[in-house]
Parts: sequence; C-alpha cells; structure tokens
Amino acid sequence: MTREPQDAARTVVLDEIPDYYHELSEYLEVLSNSQRLKILKMLERKPRDVRMIASEISTSYENTKKHLDKLMGMGLIRKEVGLGQQTSKGVHPVWKYSLVPGAMEAVVRNLGIFSNMRIKMTDTDLKRRLDEVRHAIEGDITGNHPMLILLGGPDDGKCFCIPETGVRIGRVDPSVAESKEIEGDVILSREYTSVSRVSKPHAVMRKEGTKWLIEDRGSTGGTYLNSNPLQKRVPVEVCDGDLIELAKGTAGARLLLILPGRK
Repeated sequence: MTREPQDAARTVVLDEIPDYYHELSEYLEVLSNSQRLKILKMLERKPRDVRMIASEISTSYENTKKHLDKLMGMGLIRKEVGLGQQTSKGVHPVWKYSLVPGAMEAVVRNLGIFSNMRIKMTDTDLKRRLDEVRHAIEGDITGNHPMLILLGGPDDGKCFCIPETGVRIGRVDPSVAESKEIEGDVILSREYTSVSRVSKPHAVMRKEGTKWLIEDRGSTGGTYLNSNPLQKRVPVEVCDGDLIELAKGTAGARLLLILPGRK
C-alpha cells in the first residue's frame, strides 16, 4: 500500500512565529559558513590547535579564532589543553579543539525537525538557507543515505543509518546472540520496554523501487506514522520528515525519518 504525502498530517503547523524563529536564523548563520563546515569536518579526524586549523583552511589566526568561538557557542566543539609542536624553546601547552561526541548527529536531528515543520516563513531566504545547510551537513554525515533519528528516552539523538537492503526495528533481545542480529538492524536499548524485541521485530523498513515502506510486524504496542496507527502487516510508504512511533508512552520510541533528496 502506498500513500500520497499529506503535509497537514505529517508536519507541525506553526501559525505564529515562535521565539526560536530568530534563533533558527542565527543557528543557520553559524552552519552556513563554508569555513566552519571545513573546521567541523577536520576536527572529526583529530584535535587541532588554532594555528594548525588556520593553516589548513588558509585564513588568519584571528578569523580562525572567531570561527571556533562561534562553533563553541553552539556546543559543537570543545577545547582542552594539549601540547604544541616542538620548537627551539621547547614544547608549550596549547588549546586543542575537538568535536563534541554526537555533535554532528545532533545537528542533523535539529535540521531535520526544522525542515519538516511547516513554519509559515515570510523570509524565503531563511527557508533556502535551511535547505542548503541541511543538504551540506547530511552529505558529510550520512553520505546522503536514509537515517532514523531517535527522539526522546535515554538514547535521545541516536542515529541509525538505513541500508538499501532494509532493516528490522526493535528492542535488544538478550536471549539472542549478537552474531544472529542482522547487520544494520535498528536495535533500541532495553529501556524502551514497550517496543517488541528485534528477534520478532516491532516493524520493518524496506525499499521497493524508489519508495521506502514501513510495516508493523504484528507488534503488541502498535506502530504509528505521524500519529496514525498502521494496520498490522500492511506496508505503507514513508516520506522524508515522517515521525514513526513504536508504541505509545514513555516506554515507546519515536523515530524521525530522514530521506536526503526526497522532499
């Protein structure tokens, strides 16, 4: 079974511009700078001090420091004392910058949520920048592959890449050896107790042609697509920005679907 995308059903409509509307513009201003994106990509590999970074992005020490301060202000990078290069006067301590663990995945999560809320933007430039930044970030982080981002619970923000072969989705099953778990499965921690164990999956996702489908596999708690319950064992097409819920309540799981290039 397929469905026509229904924006009203799958997105949150905001009639009034909220306080974070202005903050979104500032958020995008930080991320839309190509030099800052280069710095983030660079720091994924190993920590660097200001002079090393300035040399690699071919700009001045002062400009590099401004970029780093912006990124630190967003909580994307951190600095710790390290040792500089050997000189004739010995080795001196320097501030070394590194990426905060999970920072880029959190950016993907935030941009995915903002992209799929039907904010009535009178500023078309803001919407354009949002799309451009999201495309740039997702290309670097996900390789433009589909992704599920867990929202809420103890593992809030955890990202799962979805292989072209499809995935089973469910809670970890302690009675099954890890070797028997299919590589690429979306396996949630034991705290999501309302979600069926992955050995008898709560739901599955698979690709048919250019479409992605989700199917509830007879779970007890049910599967919901944008708050609408799915019929058991009936595949339904999913779209970029859809919210998938595995059972309801605090012990269930909410997953945001990111399908790069599928607006």
